[in-house]
Amino acid sequence: MGLFSKIKEMFKGQDKQEEVVNEVKEEIDLENEEADLEESKKIEKDERRNDESLDLKEEPKKEKIDKKKEVEKDVKRYEKGLTKSREGFVSKLVSLTNRYSKVNEEFFDELEEILIMADIGVNTVMNFIDRLKDRVRKEGLTDPSVLKEIIVDELFIIYVNDEVLSSKINYNENGPTVILFVGVNGVGKTTTIGKLAYKLKNEGKKILLVGADTFRAGAYLQLKEWSEKIDVGFYGKEEGSDPASVVYDGLVKAKDEDYDVVLVDTAGRLQNKVNLMRELEKINKVIDGFIEGGANETLLILDATTGQNGISQAKAFKEITNITGIVLTKLDGTAKGGIVLAIKEEVGLPVKYIGLGEAKEDLTVFDIEKYIYGLFKDMM
Repeated sequence: MGLFSKIKEMFKGQDKQEEVVNEVKEEIDLENEEADLEESKKIEKDERRNDESLDLKEEPKKEKIDKKKEVEKDVKRYEKGLTKSREGFVSKLVSLTNRYSKVNEEFFDELEEILIMADIGVNTVMNFIDRLKDRVRKEGLTDPSVLKEIIVDELFIIYVNDEVLSSKINYNENGPTVILFVGVNGVGKTTTIGKLAYKLKNEGKKILLVGADTFRAGAYLQLKEWSEKIDVGFYGKEEGSDPASVVYDGLVKAKDEDYDVVLVDTAGRLQNKVNLMRELEKINKVIDGFIEGGANETLLILDATTGQNGISQAKAFKEITNITGIVLTKLDGTAKGGIVLAIKEEVGLPVKYIGLGEAKEDLTVFDIEKYIYGLFKDMM
């Protein structure tokens, strides 16, 4: 069974999640009725103990239902958010395999063009086509319809590449976790920080936002508005303040007030890389003085709708600071969902979060399996 077949098998019941949840609820109700009958036969002194035991049995069942609901929401979020990409290049892939009765050079030429237009990247596509041709030759494949699933499998082998990919945040066990955010202006950096703060707050973390982008007019005020909107802590200074001193004072506040996670906004003036590099070096030096090993994460924010320009930004930022992961915003706004593959192949960085909508709940932990399902579910 191919990779995509396994993914489809994993998620094939998602469309019936509500039915599954209801079945579990019915099962719980039945067990409760049986438990009530049993309890009525017991003396009062045993009844209290049985009630406590029942509560312990009910808890994992409730967690089971909650987990199913969360999975259902997440998968539907991927499906909805990737609609433009699915209707864009994926529909072209389906059309391609339907139009050809035999795999030939013209087929590969059109496939190559479709993939390049999907923002997967020229170098990545060329390597992929070579791999696909080699597999077709070795396995003696001639039917384009058989090739559909192989195309999906090979595309995501590019992403996984026998590596253990993790989208998890590297939390600090000894003191606050510090996450730096970098990215050019206009990619949704401040909004992404707010969304992640909201997400982490709902996970029980005490969050502090630090507005160290003192270069862009009104940047710290925009971050302060987010802190008030989602009710988390904030520290910032007026425009023109030294960013490193803002980070220093913010970390003092985080330590004194026992914050769990500190999210630091930074300037995005990539056009002056030397100054930006010096600024980030100073900020990192300050963090090193508070946190052993320095910042726990440095996340680069990229706008998915900018396509290959986003790849160029990633390469440029990687030259001046230690990026640990990518947050890809506005993925729901592009028909070129292949950008995820290009980032991994051309920049060598994992995508940790993706933006699939404008609401504060729409920043989602990146999951390659859900991404495959959401993108290619209409292909088979």
